[in-house]
Amino acid sequence: MDVTSTEVNKYADMAIEYGAEYGIKVVGAIAIFIIGKWVAKKLSGLIKKLMDRGEIDATLSAFIANIVDILLLVVVILAAIKNLGIDTTSFIAILGAAGLAVGLALQGTFGNIGSGVILILFRPFEVGNFVTAGGESGTVEAITLFNTTLLTPDNKVILIPNSTIASGNITNFSKKETRRVDFTFGIGYDDDLKKAKATLQEIIDADARILKDPAAFIGVGELGDSSVNFTVRVWVKASDYWGVHFDTTEKVKLTFDEKGISIPYPQMDIHLDPAKA
Repeated sequence: MDVTSTEVNKYADMAIEYGAEYGIKVVGAIAIFIIGKWVAKKLSGLIKKLMDRGEIDATLSAFIANIVDILLLVVVILAAIKNLGIDTTSFIAILGAAGLAVGLALQGTFGNIGSGVILILFRPFEVGNFVTAGGESGTVEAITLFNTTLLTPDNKVILIPNSTIASGNITNFSKKETRRVDFTFGIGYDDDLKKAKATLQEIIDADARILKDPAAFIGVGELGDSSVNFTVRVWVKASDYWGVHFDTTEKVKLTFDEKGISIPYPQMDIHLDPAKA
């Protein structure tokens, strides 16, 4: 009976000893985790506020803040595990290997993210701009870290990976406030050239949407096979581009018809040699 009591006391003392030693470590690890997580949230929130004050894009600032939060949380977890007396070297090696495997598997995705960061930082276009990018044309509806959404003139939604956009040419039709509208109008060789030029000038002057500065240009651009071609260049607000394009084309046709100025179509004159007929 005494032997059993002694053993019980021995095991009880060992339990108290280990409980005291590891209990403090467990409490410390929990404290490190809770406090560290709170500090990580505060730091990531502070970073996001600083980026917002610097007028950095909201999508990019939120992404960076989340990355910082995750990295700090990983550090906190490793610190908590280390406080328990566990060697974290193996955990770091496992995390490194897992990170490498994920990186290789998602290299295309990371490429899109990197390109998205570039597009957001350098802003070659913004939401609402009409652009040609990645082989497609449309109005920019959204720019995310993975892709850019375009709305085409016929109301189709196109999602283009950011890496495709960043690696190609980008044409932004809305970046500047004004655009130049180019026309080519042909008249017959028998028509009055000065009258046609004056008529074009009247049509241009009558449209209030066409800017006076820079001044419009009207000149003979080509003596074609079947027509004398006028080159007409006018400047308008970017929002008026298509309206001026279509309205001016229609107005020129109607006015030329009224004034008897012909708009010839391609034709070929055939002369027969009577001697060979």
